[in-house]
Amino acid sequence: MNPQSAVHHTEVDGIPTLFTYAAGPMRAGLVFRVGVADETLGRAGLTHLTEHLALYRQGVADYHYNGATKAAFTHFHVEGAEHEVAAYLTGVCASLTDLPMDRLETEKEILRTEESRRETSSLPLWRYGAQGYGLVSYPEWGVRNASAHDVWQWAQSWFTLDNAVLWIAGERIPAGLSLKLPAGDRRPMPAVTSALPVTPAYFSDGSGGVLLDSVVADTAAARLYSAVLERELTRALRQEGGYSYTTASDLTSRRDGFAVVTAFADALPAKQDAVLGGFVDVLAGFRAGRIDQADLDAVRGRADAALTAPEAAARRLPGMAEDLLAGRPSHDVAELRAELWTVTPGHLHEVALSAAGTALMQVPSGHSADWAGYTAAPTASDHAVTGRRFITGRAGDAELTVGDDGVSLTERSAPGPDGTRVATVLHRSCAAMLSWPDGGRRLIGTDGLTVDVEPAVYGVEASTMAAIDAAVPPDAVVLLPPRQNPPRLDRAPASGTTTAARSRATPATAGTAPADRPRRTGGQTVAMVLLGVLGGCFALLALMLTVFGADDPETSTGEWLAISGFLWGVTALLAWPAVRILRRTSRR
Repeated sequence: MNPQSAVHHTEVDGIPTLFTYAAGPMRAGLVFRVGVADETLGRAGLTHLTEHLALYRQGVADYHYNGATKAAFTHFHVEGAEHEVAAYLTGVCASLTDLPMDRLETEKEILRTEESRRETSSLPLWRYGAQGYGLVSYPEWGVRNASAHDVWQWAQSWFTLDNAVLWIAGERIPAGLSLKLPAGDRRPMPAVTSALPVTPAYFSDGSGGVLLDSVVADTAAARLYSAVLERELTRALRQEGGYSYTTASDLTSRRDGFAVVTAFADALPAKQDAVLGGFVDVLAGFRAGRIDQADLDAVRGRADAALTAPEAAARRLPGMAEDLLAGRPSHDVAELRAELWTVTPGHLHEVALSAAGTALMQVPSGHSADWAGYTAAPTASDHAVTGRRFITGRAGDAELTVGDDGVSLTERSAPGPDGTRVATVLHRSCAAMLSWPDGGRRLIGTDGLTVDVEPAVYGVEASTMAAIDAAVPPDAVVLLPPRQNPPRLDRAPASGTTTAARSRATPATAGTAPADRPRRTGGQTVAMVLLGVLGGCFALLALMLTVFGADDPETSTGEWLAISGFLWGVTALLAWPAVRILRRTSRR
């Protein structure tokens, strides 16, 4: 191995540093062990907001730089000349210790704009719930109400000297680096939570195709399994079946000894059954051990070539920095290649069995995967709180219960064991409570289930709403702007036993009701029918006079035209109000 491709461990201003020799423009990055999974749902977005503020003073530069907030890590990276890299990294650290708070509201707006264009997967929230790694599926609700003190405190707690690793790929460590950060603690990896009592599991959502993820041990065999899986999905669903255009599989290390394998196949509505069936067949074949040696050899060859490429060491540095922050052992290229070449189809079979046991599948709306051995992911709670009951006026289709320890909503005529379905959010496990000025509240539990508490729909008095507000932890409260059409008795929300998937709505639109449609009263119906009958009679008489009346020799043509014209006019006067009533009460 070329000694220049080795990764050297050193230190800069007390920060552990990974360095490898590389020609051309220098590349470097500063990585912190903090991300979305370290936040709470009610304060989600603080890390991303801190990252944006830290980059503001960099302005418009000729060199390339950026930042990225991930589930468990935040990266600041740069590429340019040696002095540009030094200036960038020095400036980032200086900003982190003195964030430009005069820029706070502007950066909030930029983040909301960025969020409106972001597409997120709902798999994490179904797997982990509304906490930890599941927060990557939710809006950054904490940004809206974050104060300068909130952001400063977050930066001082997480963006510290002892919670960072520096990496550099270049000819030398750049001169002039000054990485002054406050002291702190090396933070442990986020806790791994679960919202799935049983796996393999599935849920139904969307219409774009089939999406699946599995948690497996982070090994070379797992990386090769992911590549072979993509190869087989492409062969079965695109080349042979012609059902999908895009098939893909990827492995993302969680840096805690485990990794997440994610696989996808798109589908047109008419091909969804075929894609789902073919997807399941591919997985079943892997579980049965039908893994071709030629496929393994092909993907292993590509992986080995990537490890020995000229820029391989430089490309590995960001991941190595994450491993170092997570306390994971570091391996050199020789060790990685040796592990790669020991993998056999039998090892891939073991990974396939492990992946099958932890699988979570998203199937298109209206489909299920229970026939394939998957259990439906929970969309309801197993109990309701006791307390005061409030019943909506819409034929009693939902019942809200407000207790001392939480709130529950019972939906009638639901697919439950007794024809009901219950969603419960306990105050102690409330991840966030969305609060609107009109009094509406949406409580989201850490398991991802939600309960909407709408005073106008259920007749909940102000004192009870105040008790709910007082019971929810202040850090879980998210104050939102007014809604255009807040729910009320004649346009109540369809169901309160919604899963967390509906909470992907943006803060500006979450919980808004559809436009109001006027309802036809009994008097309007009678008037419409009466006017319609009279109008029809006059229209028939006018038609008869128009067609046959001119044949009467005792009446002139002008007189018949005048009479028929009068009758047609009366018809129009009667029909017009009937049409107005019909259009007003049928408008959507």
